[in-house]
Amino acid sequence: MNKPTAGLGLTGSFCTFSTLIEELPVICGQFRVIPVLSATAAKTDTRFGKAEDWIRTLEEITGEKVRTEITETEPFGPRKILDIMIIAPCTGNTLAKLAWGITDTSVTMAAKSHLRNGGPLLLAPSTNDALGAAAKNIGMLLNQKNVYFVPFFQDNCQSKPRSMVASMPHILPAALAALEGVQLEPIILPPT
Repeated sequence: MNKPTAGLGLTGSFCTFSTLIEELPVICGQFRVIPVLSATAAKTDTRFGKAEDWIRTLEEITGEKVRTEITETEPFGPRKILDIMIIAPCTGNTLAKLAWGITDTSVTMAAKSHLRNGGPLLLAPSTNDALGAAAKNIGMLLNQKNVYFVPFFQDNCQSKPRSMVASMPHILPAALAALEGVQLEPIILPPT
């Protein structure tokens, strides 16, 4: 039996990459995973790692070439390549673009192209202003058809009171639920 295919978009919340990578072998056990990196994620070296190392790791674990260009992800919709599109981490910037229909990165194009077929889009937010400026965009997306969320929590309510991050171990159960048209609950988890 063939595994369902998941697009996995990574945007610039670099501090969450290692936690996502820890979960990736489990996700790959259930899905064929096609990694997609935004230009920022694909080209930026940070204190959390070098871009080329993240790309190499993603390709080694998934066995798939990382897509970084809009022209590589636009065919996802017309060719019906994906069963689900996952964006993890999904920054506040990407949440805003999705909420307002802006398609200017390989990740937002993959999402838009997949949504045109009515397929599920699963978002794993990671933003310092989830309970601030990004809250309205999260609210809009919570009400959009075929959009689901990985449960998320306040990651440091003392020094970053508006910050929230997705629980990466919840990606697989949230993805399986989204394929059935169900939002994994609760959406907001207690702090860890």
